[in-house]
Amino acid sequence: MNATTPSAAGLSVDGIDLVINWGLGVDSTAYMVKMLEDPAAHGVDLARTLVMHQLTGDEWPATRAHAEKFVLPLLREHRVRLVQVARASRALEIAVMDDSRQPERIIERGPWALWDEYEAGGTVPQQGGMRLCSLHAKGEVGDALIARELGDRPFRQVMGFNADEALRSQRDEAASKNPQRQGVYPLIEWGWGREQCETYLYERFGVRWEKSYCSFCCFPVSMGALADHLDRMRAHPEIAGRVLRLEYTSVSLNPQAKLFGRRSLLEQFNPGRATDRPVLAAFEEELTCPWALYHVRRILPVAKVDPTRRGRPMRSVERVHVGRAAALGRRLRTVAERHGYPVEVDERYGRVRTWIRRREAVLPTVEELMVTAPYHVRDKQVPRFEREWQAHSSRGVGRRD
Repeated sequence: MNATTPSAAGLSVDGIDLVINWGLGVDSTAYMVKMLEDPAAHGVDLARTLVMHQLTGDEWPATRAHAEKFVLPLLREHRVRLVQVARASRALEIAVMDDSRQPERIIERGPWALWDEYEAGGTVPQQGGMRLCSLHAKGEVGDALIARELGDRPFRQVMGFNADEALRSQRDEAASKNPQRQGVYPLIEWGWGREQCETYLYERFGVRWEKSYCSFCCFPVSMGALADHLDRMRAHPEIAGRVLRLEYTSVSLNPQAKLFGRRSLLEQFNPGRATDRPVLAAFEEELTCPWALYHVRRILPVAKVDPTRRGRPMRSVERVHVGRAAALGRRLRTVAERHGYPVEVDERYGRVRTWIRRREAVLPTVEELMVTAPYHVRDKQVPRFEREWQAHSSRGVGRRD
């Protein structure tokens, strides 16, 4: 494991036995502020404490601003060590962006951010399965920093799960792979749920502390927070436009890859509504970037352990040409019509797609298409893809248009 350290704090970590995870959100912030009122009463020796903030690279501006205005002064006053750490690359390398007992600002992002992964892959976060985005940007980064700083010494780690999230603490305990680690869940012990945490911060600072999550998160819809999420986007149309481009690219390469599963973010904004027009204008501005013509192939196999279920899909994306959206669209339409392939045209935003082979309902199946979309997606293919494609294609799976 390598690490880069832009700051030159050079602080000693001898004796650290408590690590506090601070995600900038309501729960972990409420714990830290309350604890700092009387650290000894909460069993905390600040001289032996490390507060760790793992940067995802896409935090909402108000969340960062509140943390800087209200929490950093408390950390400076009590000389609490704050380490802001990020992933340095897709490989497990970490970059310590700031390491100080007098922190002045919340770092926005590190050398690598979750956005980079999704933009380059032409995908959006998935609601099903493990939260790999959180694991990559936070869990693995935090574990790597702790391993580097504490070695094999025993330590306690405070997680800001509130009293409404007891199951999360149980999963955290079960998932821990470090025998020297003891998970600590003070908000659960205090009986503080989300509402009490929000009330405490409001009474202390006079602001409504907003939830911490990435602007392109897929979970607001499942958390019942979609309305608040859309209001946040309306307040920051430039952020909303960027996220809409990410989703539009994802849906271009795979019509089923909407941000909210069966629902798309774009569908939530109405051009006839005055409050939505700045968001859609920002989205259209994002689409003025260069575009590319992509060749996309996808294999949907059967699962090895259960032939009645779908296995993990395999995908190949090749960027064939880069240019203006309109010129690439005309080119694709001409070629598709020459070969008799059907053409789908998004007249409003410019995408052109033609299907060479469509997936079938019965597994295994394949699909193949050519499509125009913003140019940010990189070529990507798993090593065994061509072999698997040849095997599946030779069996005639997938319906040719």
